[in-house]
Amino acid sequence: MASSSLTQRNPTSSQPDGEQEQLETAPRPKRQHSLSERAMSHTLTTAADLANLLPTGTLLAFTLLIPVFTSNGSCDYPTHILTTVLLTLLSISCFLSSFSDSVKVDDNVYYGFATRKGMWVFNYPDPNGLGLPDLSKYRIRIVDWIHAVLSVLVFGAVALRDKNAVSCFYPAPEKGTKEVLDIVPIGVGVICGLLFLVFPATRHGIGYPVTGDEGRR
Repeated sequence: MASSSLTQRNPTSSQPDGEQEQLETAPRPKRQHSLSERAMSHTLTTAADLANLLPTGTLLAFTLLIPVFTSNGSCDYPTHILTTVLLTLLSISCFLSSFSDSVKVDDNVYYGFATRKGMWVFNYPDPNGLGLPDLSKYRIRIVDWIHAVLSVLVFGAVALRDKNAVSCFYPAPEKGTKEVLDIVPIGVGVICGLLFLVFPATRHGIGYPVTGDEGRR
């Protein structure tokens, strides 16, 4: 009787141990999965924050054209050259947009580029500029050059966070290169974001939101 009771107790006592083992090992994959989700969420948030510092048109062109130019990351020699040209043109667009500005006249918005004497408005109907306010306050400043350089750096950081662009130029990166591609864009984004706070933008150029002119200078 004692032996039979032992044989009945042993299976029932060993079963909870097996279940306890499974309960202890089950959360580990979920934990790794949550960490990967956090990393992905952090990457997307960083990319979104960087995108807010760029002209809307340039960012939209990059988002739409980069998968086409890179063949979804599978670049050959012609697509590699075309992608390089595309990124160069978009970088120039970011640079020039930092010198663009807008002025409101009779509830109409007119755009132009800052010069040393003021602003050249290119879409105003009167070529003589009759009816425009004093444009001397829109003249080019040192902070415009700072914003132009920062915009190009931010665009480069955004491009390095795009999987199609990275796969085109670095299809099989080494471990060191991959670490650089993961760290440098985030570092550049943080530094540029802080510099944008130190030197806030006062222009409302092409691709940027337009607000009232009061208190802009």
